[in-house]
Amino acid sequence: MSKYDLIARMNQCFNQLEAELGQLQQQILPLRLLAARVFSLPEIAKGNEHQPIEQIAVQQHLGQAARDLALEHYQRLFIHHNKQHVSSKAAVRLPGVICLAVERPQSLALQQQVQQINQLKAQLEHIITVESGLAPEQRFDFVHTHLHGLITLSAYRAITLLTNPDSVRFGWANKHIIKHVKRDDILQTLEKSLKAGRAVPPYNRQQWAELVSREIDDVSRLPQAATLKIKRPVKVQPIARVWYQQQQKQVQHPCPLPLMALCQVDSGAQVSKIGELLDYDASAVKHKYKPQAKPLRLLVKRLHLYTDAPSD
Repeated sequence: MSKYDLIARMNQCFNQLEAELGQLQQQILPLRLLAARVFSLPEIAKGNEHQPIEQIAVQQHLGQAARDLALEHYQRLFIHHNKQHVSSKAAVRLPGVICLAVERPQSLALQQQVQQINQLKAQLEHIITVESGLAPEQRFDFVHTHLHGLITLSAYRAITLLTNPDSVRFGWANKHIIKHVKRDDILQTLEKSLKAGRAVPPYNRQQWAELVSREIDDVSRLPQAATLKIKRPVKVQPIARVWYQQQQKQVQHPCPLPLMALCQVDSGAQVSKIGELLDYDASAVKHKYKPQAKPLRLLVKRLHLYTDAPSD
C-alpha cells in the first residue's frame, strides 16, 4: 500500500471514529440516568510527566454532572481539549461509571455502537503502529502532520461496556508490565531506529546513532537462548472491580475513562451499587508477598530491557 493510501485510510478511520463518538452521545442523552459517579484526577503540568507519583487527590462528581463529564471525556482526543499548562504527553484520565436504564432494543443498539467505536480505535492504532512501518520515534511526526494535536493514547483507549453489574467499586493498581521478547526481534527494532536517521531529544542525530549502535552491540553479544524481558514500570492507575452476583464473579478493568453500565430494568435488573475512589497515598500501599524471582540485569535502560545473561 502506498503512503498516500495509508494516510487516506488513517484520516477516513479517524473521521468515522469522531462521527461514531458523536452518535454515541446522541444515543445516551435521552436515556434515563440511574446513577453516575466519576472522579477527576489532578492535571499533569508540562515537564512533570515523569515525576514519581506519591499522592493523588481525587475530586468526585455525581449525577448528571458526572454523566456530562463522561460524554465529554469520550470525545477528548486533541491537545487543544486540554488547558494550556497541561502536558500533552500524559493522557487525561477520568475513572468512574455511568449507569443507564435501557430496554433490550436500546441495549443492543448501544452494544453495537460501542463495538463499532472500539473496532475503529483498534484499526486506527494498527494503521499508525503496524501498517505505517515506522519506528516509535517516527510516529509522532507522522500522526501530527496529518492529525495535528491528536493524543494517540486517548484515541486508542477502548470504551468498556457492562451489562447489569451488581456493583462497581474502584481502587488503584501499581505494577510493572512484563513482556518476554526475543533477541532477534529486539535487534530488528533497534536497527529500524538506527536506519530512521533522526534525532531524538535530548540527543542530536549523531549522538542518537551512537547510542543505538551501542545498544545493538550489547544485544548482539547475547547468546541466542538468553532470556530477555521488558520490565516497564507503569504509573499508578485507577481500576474498577465489577461484581456479578448471579455468576458469583468479579472482573477487574483498567479505568482511564468512565465505564458504561447498561441496566435492563425491564428484566428486573437492580441499580448498580457504585463505590468511591479514595485518594492515593504511596506510603500507605501494602505489597503482597512475592516469591524471589530469578535475578536479571538491566541491558538497555531506555527500553527497560533485562536479561539473565551475565555481563562480559
